[in-house]
Order: sequence, then C-alpha cells, then structure tokens
Amino acid sequence: MGAKKFVVITGGVISGIGKGIFAASTARILKDSGVNVNTLKIDPYLNVDAGTMNPNQHGEVFVTDDGYEADLDLGHYERFLGQNMTRFNNLTAGQVYWSVIQKEREGRFLGATVQMVPHVTEEIKSRIKAMDANVGIVEIGGTVGDIEGEIFLEAVRELSLEMGRENFVFIHVTFVPYLKTTNEFKTKPTQQSIQLLRRIGIQPDFLVVRSESPMEAGSLDKVALFGGVPRSRVINLPDTNNVYEIPEKLYRLGLHQSIAEMLNLKIEDNGLKWEYPKSTKPVRIALIGKYLGTDDAYKSIFESLILAGVEKPFVVDAEHLEEFERDEDVKRYLSSWDGLIIPGGFGKRGIEGKIRAIKVAREEGILILGICLGMQLMVIEFARNVAGLEGANSTEFDPETPHPVIDLMEEQKKILKLGGTMRLGAQWMKIFPQTRLSRIYRDQKEAYERHRHRYEVNYEKYRELFCTPEEVKPDKLLISAMSDFVEAIEIPDHPFFIGVQYHPEYKSKVGEPHPLFVALVEAAERKGL
Repeated sequence: MGAKKFVVITGGVISGIGKGIFAASTARILKDSGVNVNTLKIDPYLNVDAGTMNPNQHGEVFVTDDGYEADLDLGHYERFLGQNMTRFNNLTAGQVYWSVIQKEREGRFLGATVQMVPHVTEEIKSRIKAMDANVGIVEIGGTVGDIEGEIFLEAVRELSLEMGRENFVFIHVTFVPYLKTTNEFKTKPTQQSIQLLRRIGIQPDFLVVRSESPMEAGSLDKVALFGGVPRSRVINLPDTNNVYEIPEKLYRLGLHQSIAEMLNLKIEDNGLKWEYPKSTKPVRIALIGKYLGTDDAYKSIFESLILAGVEKPFVVDAEHLEEFERDEDVKRYLSSWDGLIIPGGFGKRGIEGKIRAIKVAREEGILILGICLGMQLMVIEFARNVAGLEGANSTEFDPETPHPVIDLMEEQKKILKLGGTMRLGAQWMKIFPQTRLSRIYRDQKEAYERHRHRYEVNYEKYRELFCTPEEVKPDKLLISAMSDFVEAIEIPDHPFFIGVQYHPEYKSKVGEPHPLFVALVEAAERKGL
C-alpha cells in the first residue's frame, strides 16, 4: 500500500466559510479518481462530542450508524462521499484530553510529567495515523489563531516531519472581504492568517480563497505573492447557490491531479461520477421549527429536500403559530406552502404551535411529515383531538399529564448523564405491508434507520389509539413500522400524513436522497397538478 498520505485543511480569518464542503468535495474528486480516501473532522472544542450542544449555536447534531453524535460536517462527508461515517471520523479536544488524563491515572506514562508536547500531540497524531485509508482528508475546525486549535496544528506539523513532508498537502481555506466604500477586495486579513500559519511552522501548498463574488486576477496575485504559494495553486471559490457545484469546479480546475502529483499518487481518469438536481421543482416546503438562530440547525433536512429536487425550505417559527386566535388563521397562514415538515428537537418551547400546525394539516389534508419529536406530536394531537384524551401530552413537557401518550423510555429513567445516553444510531425496524410507508420503501419488509431520542410512544398503555394494516380504522392511527417501539404512523385516507420516530435525513446522499423526502416532494407535485 505504501506510506499513508494526508491532505490537511485549515481555515483562516473567520469560521463558517465552507471548510467542510471543500473537504468533502476534495475527498469526492479523489475517490472518483480511484483513490482510497477517508475523512477526519477535528473539532478543538472541549466537548467530548456534539451531543449536548445547542443547535442555535453550533448547528445540527449529525448521528452516525454506530450512534455517534457528531459535528454537522460529517453529514457533508456522508452526502458527498456516498459512504457512512463512524465515531472514528471525528476527533474533539475533549476526547484527546480525556484519553490523556485516563492514561495518566493508569500510570501509563511511567511517572513522566504529562505535557502538551509530547503527550497531547502524540494522542492526536495516533488518531490521525489510525485513519483507515490510503489518503486521509483531515479538516481542522475553527480558524488559525484560535487558542484551542494551536495544539492540533502543532501535532500535524510534527506528523508531517515524522512521516515525510512529501506525504502531506496543506490547504488553507480563507476569506477575503469586499469593502464597498473603496470598491476593492481586502486581502490583508488573509495575508495575516497565512503568516500565523507559517509562524506555527506550516507552509500551505494551496490557498482556497472564499469570497462573496468572483475576485479579479490582481487580488489573487497578491494573495499568492504574500502567501508564498504559486499562483496556479490559489483557487477562488465565490459564493454559490448550490454547494453541489463545488466538486465539479474543483475537478475542472484539476485539483485532484495537482494533489496526486504532490503526493506521488497514481490516479485514474474516469471522470466525476456526480449527479445532483441542477434545477428545482415548483414545490415549496415549510419546516415548523424552533431553532431559528442558524440554517445549520436543520442542515440535513434542508439538504435532503434540495437533493430531492426542491428549493431550501422556509422555516416557520413554531411560537408564531401559537399567537393566532383561530385554527382558521393558522390554515390561512400555512396555505402558502405545498407541504410541511415537523422536525426533531427538545424542550417545551414552541410545542403547542407545532401541534396546531399538525391539527390543521390533519383536518385540511395538508401534506405533512413528522420526524422524531414531530411524530410524537402527531400522536399527542391525535390523542387530544380525535380520541378525546384531554390533556394528552409527553412527560417531557408535562410530567403530570393525565394521559402520557409519549413517555420516557424505561431504560432512560435510570440515566443521570445527558451526553451519549439517548437511543442512538442505526436500529432495525419491521415495515408493515399494505401501508404508504411500505410503498415508499418499495415493499421492503425491514430497514435500519438512525435514531436520536429519549422519549417514545407509550404503546403498552395506549394501544387503543392505534391500528394495524390488518384492521384499519378511521378513528385510529395506523402503525406502519415497529421495532421494540412504534417507529412510524400514518393516516391512510390522508394525502400524506406520515410520522417517523427515526431521522431519515441522516441517510440522504448525493444521487440518493432518502425516499421519504422524495415521496413528500412527489406527493406535493401531484397535488399541484
């Protein structure tokens, strides 16, 4: 196999400029060139994983098949690469320090004074070297100059010397702002970012310059000169409406060939196997959400819909729906959209607004898909307004509810710690035939879907709310999938009323969006004809 090779991607000036998209795109063009590639996202924060983070601050938590709660960049990696990530594709400072401290407590450092160098750096290097691939794409989160990221940069610097600089390519992704008052791009922040990187001991081989609009040659020449990088290795990536164009652009620029030449890799010229929707269908979807601080809070749902061929959904503030006096007003407000999604989430805020949206969708035949918490709220709404169980609720929102149709899982009641303790990852479920869900899954009898929840349908106590395909009843919710608990419900005579306890958005990939999103979009198209 030869020596392992690495492409290390760092960021400069500001965070959130698209390092994850660039890393995923680079991995994809190398993969389609016949390279055995894998990815590692390094997050310098002290959290052990992303599981306890607020989506408004950090974006969504992406769950892998093996039940790891990861940064949303692993979602980009999965969608772009078309291969599943695991817990070994993410490394946080919390994991590193935890491991080092445990080894110290076990006496494994043989009495040595435990220090950042060499003990912490060795821990980081061991994780990088353990990557299962010929070429590892290593993305270091944050920006150069962040105090928490310095030890990771030091580790990769050391590793490049130990394994041979010829086995490393360093790519620095930076941002150049445009100053309207002087009508020019300002490269000084990028120059300073590169200088910071060089002081650490890392000379970038490529510069990827992000900007709001295309930059002129003179500004890129200046970046190359002050960055000490050949002009041919300075790539301008201006903002685009569709991030799925990036692999094609990098492929046309020959980035895979340049990387292969520097790493002495043999690659195949098979073309880029890359299919994504290049136009959008005339379908508008609204997501009834509560995390409004950033689009990243519902990233995988957004991308699943985009990959199903529609524009980015509009996020409706669930709390806003609570302000309407009448359901008729809610109906009028929601009539602008062709379909609704009730996503997952935690906490009581906005819950009654989501329930009002579900009630209107059920009564008025509005297409609706409930995901995780969304499905639980569908059950609550049905229990209250169809079955007549006044005050029905989840014990998450009302511990004293007279009808706990949603309750904490029994095994969860003994758990005191929050991090990594939910039902997580891929779980088996049985799909019942003669259901809409079965048709969506093309008559599959079983499937594995990813979960992230503590509460579930209290089926043993409230069986009377449900029916099975063998005995469909108009005043019951039809169960269309089961495992140890209710996995999916639907209303057969509704145009599209489906709730699932799992998270289908985590399984969508380029060229292969999850069938539930495809089905929702197709139902909306049919209704619009």
